[in-house]
Amino acid sequence: MMVRPRAVLMGLLLAAAGVLSPVVQSAHAQPAPPSALPTDWAETLRAARGQTVYFHAWAGSTHINAYIAWASRIVEQRYGVRIEHVKLSDTSEAVSRILAERTAGRTTGGAVDLVWINGENFRAMKENNLLHGPWASTLPNWSLLNADEHPELTTDFTIATDGLEVPWSRAQVVFYYDTARLEEPPRNMKAFEAWLRDNPGRFTYPLPPEFLGTTFLKQALYGLTPDPEELLSPATDANYARVTAPLWNFLDRITPLLWRRGRAYPPSGPRQLQLMADGEIDLAISFNPGEASAAISRYELPPTVRTYVMEYGSLANASFLAIPFNASAMEGARVVANFLLSPEAQARKLDPDVWGAETVLDVDMLPEREREAFTRMEPGVATLAPDALGERLPEPHPSWTERLEMEWSARFGVGR
Repeated sequence: MMVRPRAVLMGLLLAAAGVLSPVVQSAHAQPAPPSALPTDWAETLRAARGQTVYFHAWAGSTHINAYIAWASRIVEQRYGVRIEHVKLSDTSEAVSRILAERTAGRTTGGAVDLVWINGENFRAMKENNLLHGPWASTLPNWSLLNADEHPELTTDFTIATDGLEVPWSRAQVVFYYDTARLEEPPRNMKAFEAWLRDNPGRFTYPLPPEFLGTTFLKQALYGLTPDPEELLSPATDANYARVTAPLWNFLDRITPLLWRRGRAYPPSGPRQLQLMADGEIDLAISFNPGEASAAISRYELPPTVRTYVMEYGSLANASFLAIPFNASAMEGARVVANFLLSPEAQARKLDPDVWGAETVLDVDMLPEREREAFTRMEPGVATLAPDALGERLPEPHPSWTERLEMEWSARFGVGR
């Protein structure tokens, strides 16, 4: 069986159940020190000046890295806060570091100040008291989210955020295809399988537990299981096998029809995109409705690529920013997070030439000048209009993700 980079998550979840070693249990029992953070924002800005924020964030995309570098320059110029982008291949690397510090009794001066997080990583950190907060509503730009009217911004994979993290991007699953090679793409899993039988080798997905690869498993599961509502509650020994059986039967049938006969998988979304650009596959999955347009604008995909969604709906979620319980630069982290929620930063992120990521702001609440930065922006030639994105399916409870990744690795993992 392949080595799982998210194995740390299982340890964290076991800690929540109280079954770790006595050493770790003792560390987990230690309460975090009381917060002495300023409540006045002007005072927060004064305290943050001169701090360095170690921002642990996924670094698998050059344009996302460039966006973080842009934000770093602005924040340092305006607020005197330096951002050090600690580049991760998987968020669990940061979670593991924070847990190690908790275990060692390091309740202040932590190495992680801000982390890009969601899903099972957030659940594990919340259950193990590894997060600072609540702090989300203390940010001046928090009001621009209109969170009371958008509950999906305060729920992370069915888990209430309780002010422990702030959203900074929305995401929704789409598929993109090259119209020069594929006239009509499959719009449900039955049609998907039929298309693969007629076109073997022309599709693949990133290697789970890479985030996008796991996303394909969940997107397919939604389209195959008889009762998707069960996915919103924790997976149990009583329901897991029954609910997921259609998925494993589907994967048993299509795996030999995948690129390289399912014996190899691209390690990431950017590598999958390269396969599209090279003409090796005709169809790919993305968790960003603007990704194809952004890639076209950067000449990474041909202008004939277009985007579509499955007829039964597509997974949707938000990505969040969190501050660990023992962060060294808590004031600076709040200043960085507040800037990333600003209309300026959110509009730049929406630009398909920059990132193409959907904003978390309620644009209708913005003053006219700031609102125009969003409404005047061309979405990109391959980006669907908001009303064409279909039903937004909520992320399953994190327990489904964990079990799906383990079983996929046992059944299909490279080196099994």
